[in-house]
Amino acid sequence: VIKETMTHTHIQKKKKSLALGQQYSSLGSQPILCGSIPGLVPKQLRFCRNYIEIMPSVAEGVKLGIQECQHQFRGRRWNCTTIKDNLAIFGPVLDKATRESGFVHAIASAGVAFAVTRSCAEGTSTMCGCDSHHKGPPGEGWKWGGCSEDAEFGVLVSREFADARENRPDARSAMNRHNNEAGRMTILENMHLRCKCHGLSGSCEVKTCWWAQPDFRLLGDYLKDKYDSASEMLVEKHRESRGWVETLRAKYAFFKHPTERDLVYYEGSPNFCEPNPETGSFGTRDRVCNVSSHGIEGCDLLCCGRGHNTRTEKRKEKCHCIFHWCCYVSCQECVRVYDVHTCK
Repeated sequence: VIKETMTHTHIQKKKKSLALGQQYSSLGSQPILCGSIPGLVPKQLRFCRNYIEIMPSVAEGVKLGIQECQHQFRGRRWNCTTIKDNLAIFGPVLDKATRESGFVHAIASAGVAFAVTRSCAEGTSTMCGCDSHHKGPPGEGWKWGGCSEDAEFGVLVSREFADARENRPDARSAMNRHNNEAGRMTILENMHLRCKCHGLSGSCEVKTCWWAQPDFRLLGDYLKDKYDSASEMLVEKHRESRGWVETLRAKYAFFKHPTERDLVYYEGSPNFCEPNPETGSFGTRDRVCNVSSHGIEGCDLLCCGRGHNTRTEKRKEKCHCIFHWCCYVSCQECVRVYDVHTCK
């Protein structure tokens, strides 16, 4: 059971370690930037004003998450399309508690944590830096060096900002918090040592290592797998001292119970075959499909059985490239003809 009260307590404990010192109190005197960001709830607005220095990284993380979502779903009927000049950038798609909503929350929360962590390691913020808490003794043949990325700080920022919207005692808030945390967990669980050799001609006489985040594409691949195996849940209501509270329970008892690393949902997804303004589906008409594939990106499935059109397309490409000593490459320009298949 995913309980709102447990998560809320966890957030409050973490929040104490993110308190600003006097040296950062002046950062809260820049309300114009924060006030101009649409859609922030009061707690996010306070966070923005208190931590104005890291807000560009938060924004970069959200953008990173959206880009990764569009890459992962590029061959799916729903391809993570965003809508310009709309407060709800995905339209009504996220209104339902579907697995698509679960993935978006997970990848966006991971993106915020990732971008903030990277920014701290690059030294672009004075309120965070390298991680010096998780080094331990060096291994054989190497020593600590460089800047270990402080992923725990990035996760903390993501938790404070992204989860600020999810403070209601209902099932949707519980689902969003769970999926937010699942996204952040992928970073902590995939931290690894990155090393650099030193010595004459790269002899690696001395090797220095530091903790580094994984490539964000790896996190996207991992969460896409979690999307495909997401757990369907049931909503249960409980009477507590503060009133009715909704929690989530696995719908199928004979399946493995979802862990904090799994994505969860409790409403079915539309088929996304036809345009539907109520569900936010844009349909798949005119989408490019792969005629040789039997997977979801293939013309049969992506086009929902409607068939596809084929046209030829000429593209200019570099060809017959030659390397000249020393040191440049010269290429000719070739025109190649491709078949492009699009859904009817």
